Amino acid sequence: MARSPLASPRQRTERWHPGRLLTAALDLLLPPGCAACGAPVDAVGLLCADCFDDLNPIGEPYCGCCGTPFELAWHAAEGGLCQRCLDSPPSFERARAALSYDTGSRQLVLPFKHGDRTELGPLLARLMARAGAPLLADCDLIVPVPLHRTRLFARRYNQAALLARALGRASDRPALLDALRRVSATESLGGKSAAERREEVAGAFAVRRGHASRIDGRRVLVVDDVMTSGATIDECARCLLEAGAAAVDALVAARVPDPRRDDAPHRRRFRRRRRVRPRQTAPAA
Repeated sequence: MARSPLASPRQRTERWHPGRLLTAALDLLLPPGCAACGAPVDAVGLLCADCFDDLNPIGEPYCGCCGTPFELAWHAAEGGLCQRCLDSPPSFERARAALSYDTGSRQLVLPFKHGDRTELGPLLARLMARAGAPLLADCDLIVPVPLHRTRLFARRYNQAALLARALGRASDRPALLDALRRVSATESLGGKSAAERREEVAGAFAVRRGHASRIDGRRVLVVDDVMTSGATIDECARCLLEAGAAAVDALVAARVPDPRRDDAPHRRRFRRRRRVRPRQTAPAA
C-alpha cells in the first residue's frame, strides 16, 4: 500500500498562503501579547495563564431564570430559582453569563466598553458562546441592547452589537443589530438600586419600524456586556414580546453577583474570638 504524503496539495497550498506568511512575519516583528496584560502568548486574542486564572466562569449552581450564581445548591428556592425571580418573574425566560463581574473580568470588559479595545470582542464572545451554548442553539435571532444616539456618537461603537455580531458568526445565527432603539437617553445606572434601575429604563426601548415581522414568532436572544439587576434586559425583552417574539433569552459577558439575594444571610461567617491570655513572664530574680 502506498504511503500517504505528509501533507495534501491543498494543505501545502494553505501553508504558503500569502495571508499566513504575512501573519507569520508580523508575529516575528510584533510578537502577540496577552489581551489583558500584554505578556507573550502563542497567538493574537489569547490570555496568558495568569490572566486566565483570574477569570471566574459562572457555573452551576445558579438561578435557572436570571443566572444569579448561588454559593451552594440549597440556596436556590422553588424550581431552582432565586427568590426575586419567584416573586417578580422577569420578561425573559433564561439569562446566562460567561463570567462573574470582578477584578479578573473587569480588565477585559472595561477596556472593551470604554477604551476602544474592540479587539477584545471576539475573545469575550468565545467565552459567552461556551457559557450560553444551549441558548444559542435554541435561538432564531440575536439582538443587542442598543445605545442612545448621543452615547453612540460619543463612544463611536456599541459594544453589545459587536458581541452580537461575533456570536452570530460563531453560531451561524442571524444577528439583527438594529432591531431595538433607545428612545430616551437614560442616566447612568451605576449606584442605583434595582427599583431605581427599573424606573430609569421603563419605556426607554422600542422595536424599530419594519423589524416586527422579523421578530414575530421567533425566539430572540438579547446580548449585552454586563448584567447587574437585569432591568435593562428585562425592558428589552418586554418590547420584543410585545412585537410578537415567541420567547426571549439573554446572554451577557459578565454578571454582577447580587449581594441582596436571599441566600446572602447564609453566606455570613462568624468567627469565634479567641481569648488572648496574658503572657506569662518569669519572676524577677
